Amino acid sequence: MWWTSSGDPSLRVPLRAALASNFAPDGGLYCLLPEPWDDWDDLLETPWPDRGAEIVVRFAAGSIDEVAVRKAARAALDIPAPLVPLGRDNFVFELFHGPSLAFKDFGARMLARLLPLVDDQTPSPRTILTATSGDTGAAVVSAFLGVPGTRVVVLYPKGRVSGLQERQIACMGGNTAALQVAGTFDDCQAMIKAAFADAELSQQLRLTSANSIHVGRLIAQVTYFSEICAQLRRRGIRDRPVVAVPSGNFGHLCAGLYAKALGAPLGQLVAATNRNRTVPDHLDGLGWQPRPSVATPSNAMDVGAPNNWPRIEALFRNDLPRLRSELRWGSADDETTLATIANATQLGTVLDPHTAVALAVLARVQQPGEVGVTLATAHPAKFAGVVEPLIGRTLPLPEALRTIATRTIPQRPLPRDPAALLRWLRRHDVGTGARA
Repeated sequence: MWWTSSGDPSLRVPLRAALASNFAPDGGLYCLLPEPWDDWDDLLETPWPDRGAEIVVRFAAGSIDEVAVRKAARAALDIPAPLVPLGRDNFVFELFHGPSLAFKDFGARMLARLLPLVDDQTPSPRTILTATSGDTGAAVVSAFLGVPGTRVVVLYPKGRVSGLQERQIACMGGNTAALQVAGTFDDCQAMIKAAFADAELSQQLRLTSANSIHVGRLIAQVTYFSEICAQLRRRGIRDRPVVAVPSGNFGHLCAGLYAKALGAPLGQLVAATNRNRTVPDHLDGLGWQPRPSVATPSNAMDVGAPNNWPRIEALFRNDLPRLRSELRWGSADDETTLATIANATQLGTVLDPHTAVALAVLARVQQPGEVGVTLATAHPAKFAGVVEPLIGRTLPLPEALRTIATRTIPQRPLPRDPAALLRWLRRHDVGTGARA
């Protein structure tokens, strides 16, 4: 199985090469060239996470030691993902039972376990550099905390993540540091891109992205779309489900489209956004118009210039009518998001704001008789300040959140200036706090 570039479709590299680099040689994103598999009935009978590990082994296609890949992938994916009924013909697929209580644990853990398999025997230290609008940073910090030979630097927009998210990102210490940027998530992304564009710095620090642009995260997300189908079949449901995907940077939707292109028995996917409507407007025929993001209760989706969209365009060979035929889409404003959280309690479930966006959009596009699945991407307790007033009770904090709830957040302010990030990276050793 080959990987190509969003900018150069003629490129062909194995997974090993794609994992070892953040971008393709032409500066594009590495993209999968999916070829449908004909053994999905057997795959769906295989227990999770063994099935997920088998899928990753196929992605590697012999370019990395199979035994090592299978072991690493199985360990990364060993997280429960229950499919929970939500009324008639609807389910919520809970992806938030990992260490940081968000779906991004799957991808971050996969990246942390696969990177050592493509390193040289005596690699120099690696700097994991990532921007986050909420959950990515927490998952990356959790996955790489204490990993030898790595330091983790996370940028996040000050005042635009929840208090518990901020503590998950900034309070772990060790080989991790979080920088509070006076701007938006899009500003953080732009600063990260500037760092990677500095060839000397990138080589010196072995900069590695942990955002969804990295294939190490993407392949993990592809795997668990198969688990939706497997659990439906165990319930006697063989219909192809319509799957609503909360979307910000659009890596999650891309992963689902890859799974479907590989032959997983999925119906149409639903691209669900909040008020940041760059993609829905594009699909509505208004053109591709990235814009400054706006703050919403579903903060991890506050993205105005989605990084992963070129991958989706490449998958469909820039054929917008064909892409439109494979998707449904929509957005939910803040009022609808909050109302969906409040109403869901009548169905016996508590939703975080991101899942609520997807459920609200699914309700508008799902046809009678169709099986609908909404991806639940984060534990609602991470957003207690939004959720609790709507449901009229206090949410119990999971242990992972109780241990950090009262920690003091280290302050490392950073101006909205790429040059400021470059200076910081050159001057600081995250592991010791000393200047380099």
